[in-house]
Amino acid sequence: MMEITIGHTPDSDDAFMFYGIASGKVKPQNIRIKHVIEDIETLNKCAIKHELDVTAISAHAYAYLKDYVILCSGGSFGLEYGPIVISKKKLSPSQLRKCTIAIPGKMTSANLLLNFALGEFKEKEISFETIPNAVLTNKVDAGLVIHEAQITYNNSKLYNVLDLGDWWTRETNGLPVPLGINVASSRSMTLEQIRQFDSTFRNSILYGLKNFDAAVNFAMRYSRGQSRDVITRFIKMYVNSMTSNMGDKGKESIKKMFAIAKERGILSVDQLHFA
Repeated sequence: MMEITIGHTPDSDDAFMFYGIASGKVKPQNIRIKHVIEDIETLNKCAIKHELDVTAISAHAYAYLKDYVILCSGGSFGLEYGPIVISKKKLSPSQLRKCTIAIPGKMTSANLLLNFALGEFKEKEISFETIPNAVLTNKVDAGLVIHEAQITYNNSKLYNVLDLGDWWTRETNGLPVPLGINVASSRSMTLEQIRQFDSTFRNSILYGLKNFDAAVNFAMRYSRGQSRDVITRFIKMYVNSMTSNMGDKGKESIKKMFAIAKERGILSVDQLHFA
């Protein structure tokens, strides 16, 4: 029996994906799982240090990794939607460039997309869940929000001043927005073991989709005080048709993100390795 460490976030969509495994209905063969639960930017840094066998990361963070293979399952892709920039007042892109914008991490895909859309801007890196309050209390001029805040920001009478999902969709002629992926270490696992886990994870996601209400109940432990309706809406956004298998469209969108980054001199990725 092989033990592997799996990193995932304390977010409802990740919990939903693991429901099949956590409930014991989907059983990994010859693998014992040790869960490591951290926010996405922490997991990005753990992956760079090679501290985890399998982990969720920002698609952007793959540019800084070595010896990790991208799983086809568990990806988070926005289908004509994605991270947004919020503010207390309406701002144009030219005004945003002069603002201090809170970001949820330098290696997040959201931050890379914002760099694509705006170019250089003044950033302030803070924990993702505190960004809306930082905007409300004038600690920053605007905030780049991910997770449930994409849905709930208008409850605080904040404005959506830049929709990065809409920007990406127009820029790429409709490709899905590449946000999160799962990767496995080729140092500690063979390709056969990686593909075996990829298949198990896919089955866990499919089990959650077939037992949706029970999987949402499980995911509510990471609701961060949000209602079941909000969590259900968020899960349906990011556990979508591409989550069990990103397919060619998902791979194309990741390649496109890194192609744009290379064209603009932001970063360069030599090769992408898919399971």
